[in-house]
Amino acid sequence: MSPPKPPSSTKSPLKILMLHGYTQSGPLFRSKTRALHKALTKSLPSHEIHLSYPTGPVRLEAADIPGYNAPAENHHEEETEPAFGWWRRKDLPHPTTPGETEIVYTGLQDGLTRIGEALKIDGPFDGVIGFSQGACAAGMVASLLEPGRRAVFDEATCEDNALMEQFPVAFYDAQAPLKFAIIYSGFPAPNELRYAHFYLPKLKTPTLHFLGSVDGVVEEGRSRALIERCENARVVVHPGGHFLPSQRPWLDAAVGFVKECMDTAGDGPGGKGEIKGKGENGVEDMDVPF
Repeated sequence: MSPPKPPSSTKSPLKILMLHGYTQSGPLFRSKTRALHKALTKSLPSHEIHLSYPTGPVRLEAADIPGYNAPAENHHEEETEPAFGWWRRKDLPHPTTPGETEIVYTGLQDGLTRIGEALKIDGPFDGVIGFSQGACAAGMVASLLEPGRRAVFDEATCEDNALMEQFPVAFYDAQAPLKFAIIYSGFPAPNELRYAHFYLPKLKTPTLHFLGSVDGVVEEGRSRALIERCENARVVVHPGGHFLPSQRPWLDAAVGFVKECMDTAGDGPGGKGEIKGKGENGVEDMDVPF
């Protein structure tokens, strides 16, 4: 007589794509978000939580890391953890205006291709969470998966702007739109000509934005520029700097947002269960879960 089969899990999967910041990696970001993973698992018992941590394709050298100082001669430099990014930011000569420069994300297509591979291998995902450069990427991912976005890119590049960033092939029919995006210390791509159609029309995916009140890396104005490009945005301000806050109030805010999005999402962005933005909160006046 064969042994009885173990009971199948009745939990529904909840898959979240996790995008690390500049100079980090997937494994490092995993270690920095353990508290969030634990909070999600505890607060969403009806779901099997799956967090996926791809690593950006751009291997960074020491000189690429902000604040790096070259060592003196004969100085033995200690080995450090490998650092990666989703792209590099460069100031390049403007292609149509002599004497001026433009900000270009070199390697962006490679970064989005790596993310597109994760969508196909580990997805489909319910949401995305990103930090810093990964938060910028998270906004792009949410945008690219929304209905009609590819047509916006195609129309713009065919009609009048050969400089416009192309819609990434890796996102052709990648998956359904995301139910939510959580943005820690985020910002939009700065070149409004080259990257405009990531944000025009505005993102409809429900977003929760965390801003550090003393963030010295991503200025508040840059983060608010991304918030302005999101139609259904909520904002939480924490009293720290450039990091992902892991204290209870901030975890409750993130988990509450995920719960609400999962409970009320209809057929993705624009569906009958769409989450609407409710403005801005600090922890002292926050009623969580949302």
